Amino acid sequence: MRLYNTLTRQTDSFSPLRGNTVRMYACGLTVYARGHIGNFRTFVCLDVLRRTLKSVGGYDMQQVVNFTDVDDKTIAGARKAGLELRAYTDQYIAAFHEDTEILGIESVEEMPRATDEANLEAMVKTIERLEQRGHTYRSDGSIYFKISTLPSYGKLARLDHEGMQDGARVDSDDYAKESARDFALWKAAGPDEPSWDFGVGPGRPGWHIECSAMALRLLDGAPIDIHAGGVDLVFPHHENEIAQSEGSTGETFSRFWFHVEHLLLDKGIKMSKSLGNVLNVQEILGQGYRASALRYVLLSTHYRKQLRFTWESLAQAEESLRRLMD
Repeated sequence: MRLYNTLTRQTDSFSPLRGNTVRMYACGLTVYARGHIGNFRTFVCLDVLRRTLKSVGGYDMQQVVNFTDVDDKTIAGARKAGLELRAYTDQYIAAFHEDTEILGIESVEEMPRATDEANLEAMVKTIERLEQRGHTYRSDGSIYFKISTLPSYGKLARLDHEGMQDGARVDSDDYAKESARDFALWKAAGPDEPSWDFGVGPGRPGWHIECSAMALRLLDGAPIDIHAGGVDLVFPHHENEIAQSEGSTGETFSRFWFHVEHLLLDKGIKMSKSLGNVLNVQEILGQGYRASALRYVLLSTHYRKQLRFTWESLAQAEESLRRLMD
């Protein structure tokens, strides 16, 4: 089997590193809203990859898809809704399970939450190893990753080292795509924010450390076989995951990187929660379309090419499905 690898920018021969089991991690939803069909383009494509690895490759699967249930957006959403963080995120996790079942997406072996205690402990242990290896510094109660300590930083996104802002810190979980800066591993507890203390001081994890720790804990250490997600995660999220994981273990984090391109609206605009221009699975069904037609549309263009969604394409998918069924 051959698979395009974002890290090498070429199609490479693939087989699992350990025995017959593919150990694959995919970034799941940040659960501050219901997932939209742009998110589900990624999950449907990953479902096809999973089924192909099993049915064509003959491999066993150990796949992890996480829920990011603590970050700037989930905290702000819970505060606005007047709910505890867990109760607020529970509703969107339940909605994700409902939508994946409707779209015929197979269940995976592990679906951890960032705030599970075992995962928080793993994050702190990763941070402690990074501190021991000289990759961190502390400021105002927070712990940051110093990107200048890792010469390979930027290899996935092919970043220009000239443009890296050594010593410039970023606290936000969602920051400018073109700005490579030292990022927060552990954030000092803010007023009325959830906080944990497992040995590095009271606070909460930064977004990036969550996935590094969960992938390494649940997939039995580095290197894992495949790390997957939407193309918008290449930088900063996946680049920072590599920095944390390889900085703490001294080993390659993931052998293959698999990224799914954006879903665009009719005018060529990316569908995004932050832009407020989203459609979710339930809204598509509410217009009288079948879930199978939506899945058909989401698979109608190669996963590494942008897909333009229109209502006309959905109607055409319905007609194509009728012909197949007939």
